[in-house]
Amino acid sequence: MAYTTIDDPSAYFQTTIYTGNGGTQSITNTGNSDMQPDWTWIKRRDSADNHNTFDSVRGATHRLITNLANAQDTVTNMLTSFNSDGFSVGSHEGVNGSSMTYASWNWKAGTSFTNDASSTGIGTIDSTGSTSSTAKFSIVSWTGTGSAGTVAHNLGSVPKWYIIKNRSDANNWAVYHQKSNASPEDYALYLDGNSASTDDSGLANDTAPTSTVFSLTNGNYGNQDSYNYIGYFFDEVQGYSKFGSYTGNGNADGTYVHLGFKPAVIIIKRTDSTGNWNIIDNKRLGRNPNNPRLTPNATTAEDDTDATTDILSNGFKLRATSQYVNYSGGSYIYMAFAENPFVTSSGVPACAR
Repeated sequence: MAYTTIDDPSAYFQTTIYTGNGGTQSITNTGNSDMQPDWTWIKRRDSADNHNTFDSVRGATHRLITNLANAQDTVTNMLTSFNSDGFSVGSHEGVNGSSMTYASWNWKAGTSFTNDASSTGIGTIDSTGSTSSTAKFSIVSWTGTGSAGTVAHNLGSVPKWYIIKNRSDANNWAVYHQKSNASPEDYALYLDGNSASTDDSGLANDTAPTSTVFSLTNGNYGNQDSYNYIGYFFDEVQGYSKFGSYTGNGNADGTYVHLGFKPAVIIIKRTDSTGNWNIIDNKRLGRNPNNPRLTPNATTAEDDTDATTDILSNGFKLRATSQYVNYSGGSYIYMAFAENPFVTSSGVPACAR
């Protein structure tokens, strides 16, 4: 039996924590040393500050902020380059203040692509980007046309989770998730807000993604005429990534979620009611059940009061009773990436924390 197609998840995703020096420094990955990230998300841990994201398709110095609807800006002293073994940062307190602590989450795509829709017959709107057929991750850039259309995502399979952001103007981060609703193509979540899953045709034009394209209306989320957009697209890979749902039980002996791998990061959002987004990972604090959360839709510092969670060799178990992760009867989605598969292709098992 094949338990995974990726024996070393750190070749495609890594959580990396570091302490700022107030000047410049290169942050080196702690797993696979050949992992050059294409999407890096950085959050200060010890105090309130923005969630800053950067990708190789837009260029290292171009920032988007997950807790704000703001358009892209250019900041030359934040993330300054993507390196063969990590990334470099400048002196900005959002990424490298003296003695300040930070968490970063890093995904690798790695292969550039261009799709001329009129030539290939795939989609109706041209796109470019970077993709990994192994990790099933694509970063996609396109310019809006103002007319409903479709865009190639280059995954080669149906995306189960994706995020779209207007780079040119202030607008919500629109999120599609396969379990956000019984008809997820009709609904949206917003990474910069805490609202429940919302019936909103403006994200996907009420049309499910296919193995080649995703759909857009003519609206601000993804297709206003002449505006620039970026999207992050994911499909599940056995033993490496999973994007599912669970129901809370309101008990400190909480819901167990089976992943088939030991998670490196878990992102959780309640969908049937308001509730903040939560990021829990394998590097901050580092023991069960006190795995503190950071909140993508807020500037707040690291907090371990409401998202207490066990990170296990084959999934995770909720130990909090809060509305954020485990309210009784509450509906939640999660996005998880592996530190280790539960069992490698050669039969080596993972260990719990």
